[in-house]
Amino acid sequence: MSDLPRKAVTRTAKLAALPLGFAGRATWGLGKRIVGESAELVGRELQQRTAEQLFKVLGELKGGAMKFGQALSVFESALPEEIAGPYRAALTKLQEAAPPMPTRTVHAVLEERLGENWQELFLEFEDKPSAAASIGQVHRGVWSDGREVAVKVQYPGAGEALLSDLNQLSRFARLLGPLIPGVDIKPLIAELRDRVSEELDYGLEAQAQHAHAEEFAGDPDVVVPDVVHQCDQVLITEWLDGVPLSEVIADGTQEQRDRAGQLLARFLFSGPARTGLLHADPHPGNFRLVPGGPEGEDDWRLGVLDFGTVDRLPGGLPATIGRSLRMTLDGEAEAVYELLCAEGFVKESIELDPDAVLDYLLPIIEPAQVEEFTFNRGWMRSQATRIGDPRSPAYQLGKQINLPPAYLLIHRVTLSTIGVLCQLGSTVRLREELEEWLPGFVPEEGLEEGLEEKPAAEA
Repeated sequence: MSDLPRKAVTRTAKLAALPLGFAGRATWGLGKRIVGESAELVGRELQQRTAEQLFKVLGELKGGAMKFGQALSVFESALPEEIAGPYRAALTKLQEAAPPMPTRTVHAVLEERLGENWQELFLEFEDKPSAAASIGQVHRGVWSDGREVAVKVQYPGAGEALLSDLNQLSRFARLLGPLIPGVDIKPLIAELRDRVSEELDYGLEAQAQHAHAEEFAGDPDVVVPDVVHQCDQVLITEWLDGVPLSEVIADGTQEQRDRAGQLLARFLFSGPARTGLLHADPHPGNFRLVPGGPEGEDDWRLGVLDFGTVDRLPGGLPATIGRSLRMTLDGEAEAVYELLCAEGFVKESIELDPDAVLDYLLPIIEPAQVEEFTFNRGWMRSQATRIGDPRSPAYQLGKQINLPPAYLLIHRVTLSTIGVLCQLGSTVRLREELEEWLPGFVPEEGLEEGLEEKPAAEA
């Protein structure tokens, strides 16, 4: 049996203890302040203890709990810097590691799915996992034809654990809300829950990964390892070496950060145009910098992993996104408002001031206004505060804007990618990628000239 805690009672008890722990620490903090310690020091220690408990539990449980933690991890740059450190350390652990399942369990799954003589399919197989994720772990091996491979083995009971965790987390989403300002936790959990069946289906994942590997074969900027073999609960793909994005975030050079950010933006917008699929799990553990870009071995390509969650967009990203973005940049408040109403972003029962909507949108799309933009935590925090502070007009207006179901996953992927760019501190020519890949962004009459380059955002 796996060491993944699968019994509903056990998992529910662990998750249910989280809000009790939050409440207990709040009482402890009040006591500290009564005896004279400063609110700032108490708040910082409270946040640190909360982060440590939350992500320790999520990492131990794997399943939907860890999936939720990974989804939150890309938003750490929205936290105030004085409390971001503890979160950053705890979240990074989630991106690349989790307690492994026993070797005997791995062998049992491989025997059941690949046959009694499964070892004969490999020249080598490493029992120690090289990576662990929310529903499975990865082992390194050498396939019978000599190719180095990644063997992804699904945890027994992963589906039950995913649904149980996400249902439980949704019950106290309100308590988790303050952890990441500006991020609405409840729809995030609901969207993760809606994707459970797809993520568990390694057949669908294999199809999506092979489609990307085929399309990006020989690409100078992006590399996707192809599928070698797939069956229920087991997915074997080509092995991909490289520098994990989490390491680039921690101590990469500025050159690496800028290259990674540019390629991540390029992949986000070009993927749907080229494959009809949007990679929908953009946390740093799913990307690598791979040596050997267009300029030779000293250059880099972006290696992309884990296609378990994708959005199927046969026509590419909706042209509505490009058109509304372009009109917002051009200051066409009435036209933007009419388009948002027509697409269901503003419900018929609600009437908003078009100029107020434009003022709400412009700061968010600041990176597209200029030839290049430096993403950083300072900019991300300013946006999170503006949108997440109940006292701000932007918060009140944001609550009245509706997000149609067809745009939910696109919205989350875009926000998550921006979060990773801010963690990287990348200077990115985002407008260049929008002009190349986003339908509707370039008007028929062509782009206007004379854009001014804007200095990097203040950190």
